[in-house]
Formats: sequence, structure tokens, C-alpha cells
Amino acid sequence: MNLQRPNANDALGSNNRSRNVAPQSGICSRCIDGCKGNCDLFRATFRGREMLYPEPYGRITAGADKDYPVDYSHLNIMGYAIGAEVIESDPDHATFPEVDTETAYGTTHTVRMRTPIFTGALGSTDVARRNWDHFAIGAAISGISLVCGENVCGIDPELKLNSNGRVVESPEMRRRVEIFRKYQGEYGDILVQMNVEDTRLGVAEYVVEKLGVGCVELKWGQGAKCIGGEIKVDSLDRALDLKNRGYIVTPDPTDPANQASFNSGATKHFERHSRVGFLNQEEFLREVDRIRKLGAKRVTLKTGAYPMRELAMAIRWSSEAKIDLLTIDGAQGGTGMSPWRMMSEWGVPGLYLHSMAYELCLRLAQKGRWVPDIALAGGFSAEDHVFKALALCAPYAKAVCMGRALMIPGMVGKNIGKWLAGEDGGLPKTVSQFGTTKEEIFVCYEELKAKYGSEVDTFPLGAVGVYSACEKIRVGLQQLMAGARKWRVNLMNRKDLAALTEEAARVTGLPYIMEAYRQDALDIIDS
Repeated sequence: MNLQRPNANDALGSNNRSRNVAPQSGICSRCIDGCKGNCDLFRATFRGREMLYPEPYGRITAGADKDYPVDYSHLNIMGYAIGAEVIESDPDHATFPEVDTETAYGTTHTVRMRTPIFTGALGSTDVARRNWDHFAIGAAISGISLVCGENVCGIDPELKLNSNGRVVESPEMRRRVEIFRKYQGEYGDILVQMNVEDTRLGVAEYVVEKLGVGCVELKWGQGAKCIGGEIKVDSLDRALDLKNRGYIVTPDPTDPANQASFNSGATKHFERHSRVGFLNQEEFLREVDRIRKLGAKRVTLKTGAYPMRELAMAIRWSSEAKIDLLTIDGAQGGTGMSPWRMMSEWGVPGLYLHSMAYELCLRLAQKGRWVPDIALAGGFSAEDHVFKALALCAPYAKAVCMGRALMIPGMVGKNIGKWLAGEDGGLPKTVSQFGTTKEEIFVCYEELKAKYGSEVDTFPLGAVGVYSACEKIRVGLQQLMAGARKWRVNLMNRKDLAALTEEAARVTGLPYIMEAYRQDALDIIDS
């Protein structure tokens, strides 16, 4: 395993003074009285709770950097020299551009996607709000689904509630839905998430009945990992407003001591938290039925990196409720809005969790029960990740959910637009080496222009960036699938993977690479 620095991390802006640290505590092996910093403990001495979160909060994404004993890099994709599925087996027909990467999920109202990926939940954070146009238009033109995360209505400054405290109008939610819908074609859909607060505010009623949203996603934890979604606000009035709306706000903005700390400049932010939900099978089934009766075409569920018991609940209850898609999110995923140590140290890592999911789905199917379509999440970023995840949990996995991997292209594209306009010193060499206009820089620009005409010139460049990144994943996936002789997504299976270590083989149930196809090989030699 790589050296961990549990008392210093770039995400927190901290570092160890000493080259040598105690492995578990992360404290410098020689801590000197008079040291001027800058480890976590040094900064926590005077900034306290601020050291729980990556900084600058709301302006970055951050991913857990713990090196788990087994992860997806310990699997390799099998390539073959014989056969071709669903295509004529000759070099002129079985070419990689002919691979069909389209996937679909859902029970009665199926959603198709051009590529088996979609965005993670982009909710009430500043990163999502500031970049929504880039993310939403990018997802729509790429033909993938977009998840609008929790608490969007609840933090909307212009939110209008009725006398019962239910949403009447949310301009921010309306903006988000309408931007995606404007460019939505035959592929993809927008999913709106619901947590405890959203349910109390009547968000499902609002988005389904007034905005025509077709899919509502229920959520078990995962907002800020296991403790409920969080944002930070830098206004006392805003903190008080959110507390009045029923949110948990810390430190308590009504406390005179905390107000004094804020006014003196010591307290920089207040944190808004969502409540922790509690699972109950009857209530879950009743809620799914209620949302369907509102008119939602699809109801999905997202669950987090909980132990196998809660995972079994999610799979079995989703089966009983005929959920349209169950997204299973591993520990190392997320966008960095959670407490930093929690991101690394809490929950079941992706490969372990997804291996559990396969075992449970298989067992459910063997008992003759219906298995829901599933999507897998947890730190994915590339085409090989997509192949491995879908093959590992075949035939149940239909797509991979990506967080930062689809956010980063949106933000980079946005910034290229700023640099082209002469902001922040103009184009950096990393970009200008490819050209000095958007047409030269973005390799997919003319392709989009051919489809959308002059309208492409109105697209935010972050959307073009998302499209370009999706195309890279789509074409890369075509290449890997062709190598495995699979010309459709639903043909990938566990036989297309091998474990590089015996430990990975034990965790996943896949063959150790020295045993994969061994009997076939011996039969050839012995024949």
C-alpha cells in the first residue's frame, strides 16, 4: 500500500513538517514544541471544525485517496483472438466502431443512453449551482442521464412555500429542469433526488406535477456520506433563514456567541445539514407507491456504502417495489463535500460493495425473484472502469454513475471560455498548444456544429467539454469491447475479467488470472 498521511492532506491544505510520520496517527515522528505547522492538528488548534472539510469549500471537488487493499485496478479485462458476438466474424465487419454502446434501464418506461454512464447527484452545492448549465447541457447533448441532487428547493433563496410549508415555486429547480429539457433528445433523462427534507417540503409533488419530471430518486444516506447532505453558507442571515426552514445549521446561528464569532471574523461559515434517514420496509414501499400515484413514470433509489445487511435491504426492497434503477455507491466516491476523514475511512469500498451486490442479486434471481436494474458508483473515471464494473455485475448492471469525472470536464470547458475571453491571464500553454479558438481547441466542436448548426455557438463551453469527455469514454469502451469480442453492452460478463491477485479473486469470485481459461488451454495442449 502507498504511504498514507492521515494527519496531512492537500485536500485540507495541510502537510507534515517531518519526512517521517507515525503510520497510524500521521503525526510527525519528531514533533517539536515551537513548530510553525502545518499538519491537521496544528491547524485544528485554532480553526477547529473547519478542518473536517476540504477547502476552499464549494470551489473544489475532492476524492478520497486511501489506497484500499483491493480495487478495480486489481482486475484485468480479457481480450480474445476468436469469435465475435452479434456481428459477422470477419475483419471487414467486426471493427470496433461498429460496437453498440447504447444501454437502457427501467421497467415500463425505459430510458435509453448512448453510453452506459450518467452523472452523480449534482445538488445544492455551489459547485453544482455555478456549473449547472455546463453539466446539464453537456449531459443532454451527450445522450446520458443527469441526476439533480438533494436540497435544491430547500436552499433556493427565492423558494415559495404555502401555509403548510410545501413548495409552491422554486425558480432554481425550475431552471435546472428546463435547461436539461431544452436539449434533451431521445436519450437520457433528468432524475430529481429526494431526501428527508425534500420529502417534507413536497418536492416530489412540485417537480412531477408542475415541472413534468418523469423520474424521482429516493436516497438512503450518501449526501455527505452517512450523515446527510451538507453545504456551507457565509452569511448569518442566510444561516438563520435555512434554520427557519427546518434545516440543521451548525454552529447554531441563533446563539449570540456564534453570532459574535461570525461578526468578529473568526467563524467564516455556517454548515447546513440534512437529517439522517431511517429505513423501514413498509414506509419505503408506501413512498414508492405514493410517488408513482403522483404521476412519476419512474422511481429510482440510490444507496451508499453501507454494510451487506443494508445492501440486501436495498436490493430486496427494490425488487418488491419494482424500482426502475438502483444505484449502489461505494465509499471512495463523491465530490468532496463530505467530512474528509469520513470519505476515506467510512463504509464499504466500491469493488467490495459491488462484489457483494452481484452475490445478492444472483441469489435473489436463483430464488425466482425479480432483480432490479442496477448502476454502480464509487470513484469511476475511465472506459476500463465502465467495462469492469458492468462485467463484474453482469447481467444486472446497466450503467456506471460518475461524479467528479463528469464534473471536471464541465469546469475545465467553462474556464477555457474565460481564458479565451482574456480572463485569468489568458490561455495556459496546456490549452494553447492546440489552438487559440474554441473551434481549434475542442476536437468535437465541428461535430456538434454539424448536428446543432449555429446554435452550438450558444452552448457554454463546459457543455462541449462534457460531450468531449463522454465521447472519449464511449470510443474507448468500443475498443475494449471489441477486444473482448462483445459488440453490445449487454454481452459483457464476468468471464471477460480476471483477478490479478488471489485476494482480488477471493473478494470478487472471479478467477485468478493464472487459472482463467486454464482448462481450455490444457484441453488444447492435451488433444
